[in-house]
Amino acid sequence: MDFAFDARTEELRAKLLAFMDEHVYPAEAVADEQRAQLASPWDTPPVVEELKAEAKRQGLWNLFLPDAQYGAGLTNLQYAPLAEITGRSPQLAPTALNCAAPDTGNMEVLTQFGDERQKKQWLEPLLAGEIRSAFAMTEPEVASSDATNITTLIERSADGSEYVITGRKWYISGAMNPDCKIFIVMGKTDPDGSDIRRQQSMVLVPRDTPGLEIRRAMQVYGYEDHYHGGHAEVVFDRVRVPAGNLIGEEGGGFAIAQARLGPGRIHHCMRLIGMAERAIELMCRRAVARTAFGKPLAQQGVVQEWIADARVAVEQLRLLVLKTAWLMDTVGNKGAHTEIQSIKIATPRTVVDIIDRAVQLHGAGGVSQDFPLAELWAAARTLRLADGPDEVHQRSLARRELKKYL
Repeated sequence: MDFAFDARTEELRAKLLAFMDEHVYPAEAVADEQRAQLASPWDTPPVVEELKAEAKRQGLWNLFLPDAQYGAGLTNLQYAPLAEITGRSPQLAPTALNCAAPDTGNMEVLTQFGDERQKKQWLEPLLAGEIRSAFAMTEPEVASSDATNITTLIERSADGSEYVITGRKWYISGAMNPDCKIFIVMGKTDPDGSDIRRQQSMVLVPRDTPGLEIRRAMQVYGYEDHYHGGHAEVVFDRVRVPAGNLIGEEGGGFAIAQARLGPGRIHHCMRLIGMAERAIELMCRRAVARTAFGKPLAQQGVVQEWIADARVAVEQLRLLVLKTAWLMDTVGNKGAHTEIQSIKIATPRTVVDIIDRAVQLHGAGGVSQDFPLAELWAAARTLRLADGPDEVHQRSLARRELKKYL
């Protein structure tokens, strides 16, 4: 394994680091000020569109997509250090580069499984950053950590020309954004089928389809995540779409979901490392700037322990994430299954702890809006649930380990 950055990665890292310093970090306060003046809190601040235009101009666009026909054509190992950099400003940077969830996963689905009409109608405007999208899987009525539990029905109409969708979803990221024009909806086309992993399918549902109701915005630890387009409760009341809106084949929804979540999990972990680096930087700046009990915080033993432990933890996580990226590139997602689950367990849990120490070091300021730490903590803590909670991955990983001895 050689984790040295190749020439293309080095070039993109240099451009992206400069883009962050010159454009993204200064835009954080501007975006907050502009949002307060918008007619709707879900509208996009003008500075975000300026960032997107500049990122496009600099060639920092669609870096996440390995398919060179549609994206930058980077490997996972090449993209990893770039995603880490964007994680330092998770509200603005991924969106500025058109590398924000859930659009990334939806574009990957359409690239791999969409037909030519679907790609033309929905993938192309998503790749151009002209529209946003949402992925509707999680439901409030069932334990959605087991995707086979979902109850939303996708029924074929009597004449076979349409699908009729009935169900209730929640925490549907991006759905509050008025630029969200398309939903990928997972439901059951064969609820009584013998194979529980062949009961589900995915269909494309335009936002303006009759019967689709955005019922309310869901909060995340009190935050509404405006920059991600919020997280909505969505009701599908006999929503009818053409049969041609099916993605792939009937019964293929579970497999598509797994294909979608694999890259998403590693992207989250890459960005989490960037969030941890931002927290360490803020911790160090605070430690040298503040005095308590007669000496700088930086000279307090417990603070030094926090900083040292954080550095060790981040270096360990980064190596594991890079190994996972390398394996995904060389042996595929299935071959990297153990490592993908390992980083999904270890990274959010560790980064939450690092950010929590940074909050503690900042005192009251750490939980305020004057620093990004509280919002970073909420985002990192949420990622212990997103794309499968810790316990699901621990269960699967333990079974794989135990299988060797049975």
